[in-house]
Amino acid sequence: MSGPAIVLDASVADPLAELWFVEPAGFLPLPMDALLPDPNSSAGEGLRAAAAPLLDAAPDETARQQFIAAFAAGQQLLSALREAGTVHCSVGLHRDDVGGVEGHGAGGPLFSLFTVSWREFAPAPRGVTAARAVTAGGGHRCVEFVELAAGPATLSESTSTPGSESGLPQRSLLQVHAHLPHPDCRRLAVLTLTTTAPARREEYRAILRAIAESVSFERPG
Repeated sequence: MSGPAIVLDASVADPLAELWFVEPAGFLPLPMDALLPDPNSSAGEGLRAAAAPLLDAAPDETARQQFIAAFAAGQQLLSALREAGTVHCSVGLHRDDVGGVEGHGAGGPLFSLFTVSWREFAPAPRGVTAARAVTAGGGHRCVEFVELAAGPATLSESTSTPGSESGLPQRSLLQVHAHLPHPDCRRLAVLTLTTTAPARREEYRAILRAIAESVSFERPG
């Protein structure tokens, strides 16, 4: 039996890339730069041109304004992620083939958000930095120290609930983190998988571990 096909993204050849990984099926990368262009740039014009058919297809002005509001809210989220050092963001959609969980029927969709962010750290051995990442607050639990192909790392989990002022559903969110110190010993790559299905923590932790195991700080040959 042949293994799953691996599709190379154009970012593999990006001369500015500093981290490479394999993203499993079911995740759709969001083009952050294309969705957050300078309004006065050619990219901004391109985004408006791409959105025009969707706005023209709206049945009435109310639907148009709802679309614009939803799109703006998405841009605000991506902008906040980018300001926090996020360089990659993907939306995950998988079928719950294990069984129904709260808010999801058996075989229903499970949504998640995968991000890759950079954090600056004081120079230190990589193992020390990986440990500090999960002991400096943040409510990390289920901490695991692992040796990956990319070097020492820590896996951890945290839970939270959106603030009442956010306008988001008051549902518990599970975040699974992988902290991988860069070989320069000054930076830390943080891989985070966020889901509204905390009952599937073992499955999502396995997904993030698989991504973390594929990480390389050297350009693929």
